[in-house]
Amino acid sequence: MNKDAALLKCSDIYVRFGGVMALSGVSFQAEKNSISALIGPNGAGKTTLLNVITGMISQSEGSIEFKSRDLSSIAAHIRSQEGMIRTFQNLEVFAHMSVLENVMTGAHNRYKYTVLDSILKTPKYFARERQCRDAALEKLKFVGLEKERDLPALDLPYGKQRLLELARAICGDPALILLDEPAAGLNSRETRTLGEVIAAIRQDFGITVVLVEHDMELVMSISDQITVLNFGQVIAKGTPRDIQNNPEVIEAYLGSDD
Repeated sequence: MNKDAALLKCSDIYVRFGGVMALSGVSFQAEKNSISALIGPNGAGKTTLLNVITGMISQSEGSIEFKSRDLSSIAAHIRSQEGMIRTFQNLEVFAHMSVLENVMTGAHNRYKYTVLDSILKTPKYFARERQCRDAALEKLKFVGLEKERDLPALDLPYGKQRLLELARAICGDPALILLDEPAAGLNSRETRTLGEVIAAIRQDFGITVVLVEHDMELVMSISDQITVLNFGQVIAKGTPRDIQNNPEVIEAYLGSDD
């Protein structure tokens, strides 16, 4: 891949929590229109790095570039407006809103109107709501949930709630989506479906994907590049084939025989 095509570039990231070094000199990048995975044992620093990228926590040292712009000290909501969207390991849906309404919330960052437009029900308000609805219906069809659009989100099986979360995330037309363990709690069939949807997100919409995941079959099947963290440091980078055969990675996951 062309190294000049990096959409996201993290350089020498350090994060300290009191006396604990959570990340130590971590560099990571995601090329445009790629699927890049972050893997590692529990406590390796994967979610911490996502939190730094999205502005939920601040790095002690290092920089974050997105679309060639330094976002190191930019607030999280501004990063979202720039086209950086993130999902969480714990499912986050609006349980008592309809499936369609859930996805529409993802589009409101894209189709905006003022509070006054909403109160007065201006033509702009109705036009933007139609645009949000059309975008949401398109994304529901994409993930295979168009028939469930009027159901409360709570009524969906867990696996379909995960797909709902993806539909909402891509509804705002982001440039980058960061997925934190999207396969958590899914069975093997649901995980295969999820992998197909993630691959299609890149293929059909040109959205760059950063994936944190423990399911190695999923990671190896859809990732272009993999970065491995252990104890807050990068221990390996490469293609799925490179990582599968890397002795440091094998030791990090399985331990040493010594």
